[in-house]
Amino acid sequence: MAQERDLKRLAQTIRRLTLMELLHAGYGHFGGSLSIVEALAALYGHAMKVDPAHPDWEDRDYFVLSKGHAAPALYATLAAVGFFPAERLETLNANGTKLPSHADRNKVEGVEMTTGSMGQGISAAAGMAYGLRVAGKSNQVYCLVGDGELNEGQCWEATQFIAHQQLTNFVLLVDDNKRQLDGPTADICQTFDLVAKFEAFGLAAELVPGQDVMAIAAALDRAREAKRPTCLVLDTIKGAGVDFVANAKDNHHLRLDGAGKEAIAQAISLLEAELNLDVAAVEEGTDR
Repeated sequence: MAQERDLKRLAQTIRRLTLMELLHAGYGHFGGSLSIVEALAALYGHAMKVDPAHPDWEDRDYFVLSKGHAAPALYATLAAVGFFPAERLETLNANGTKLPSHADRNKVEGVEMTTGSMGQGISAAAGMAYGLRVAGKSNQVYCLVGDGELNEGQCWEATQFIAHQQLTNFVLLVDDNKRQLDGPTADICQTFDLVAKFEAFGLAAELVPGQDVMAIAAALDRAREAKRPTCLVLDTIKGAGVDFVANAKDNHHLRLDGAGKEAIAQAISLLEAELNLDVAAVEEGTDR
């Protein structure tokens, strides 16, 4: 398994870059981007085979962000691991940008599927996994959906297909941050026990601490070795790692005022200080 320090550092780097691009834009999908940071760090820092220098490498593993509005976190991850320069993050949502609000495979290196219409990403990912198996390929397919997105029946149709076809090269991750566009999922459409539901649909499923990058990495290892397609239900916090966002009532999408910009800038400074301390500790041989 990847070193704990490296995965935690990658997660904090992704969180910092996500905040920087959203601060530069002045608005965006803060809450659901921050809740998936650790999942992305575990995927790109540990579980997935990718080559940033060759995004179309035929032996790569595939990742589909079905909740495409969380693209700022995916873009930050791709920049952090070298798919494109981090400076491009400053163009998020700008006129003529290559980094639109929702993930776009035609504009962004490393994005496998254009997503944003809820429910469609998991179906595309299931098709990828099925096609790879038919072709005799060993590539793995990972897909991340939101808990609010599971209101869409298409998600459950895809899950039934995945289980019926026994797509053991497929791993589903659910960002169970318990809040969606219009409020708490419990008020809008109760999710009930997601682990039990996915198991009833034929997948192996387990609940995983969604802000613990090492727990996610270990769960991804178990999923890769499983004899069944697997679902990891990530118990997350919308806006994780930034109190200003996590405590905001409507944190799905925020348009920053002066106080908001100051709070995000302060959060970035704290993350930068933490990352610098980590580097100093390694250089001094006092690795925490």
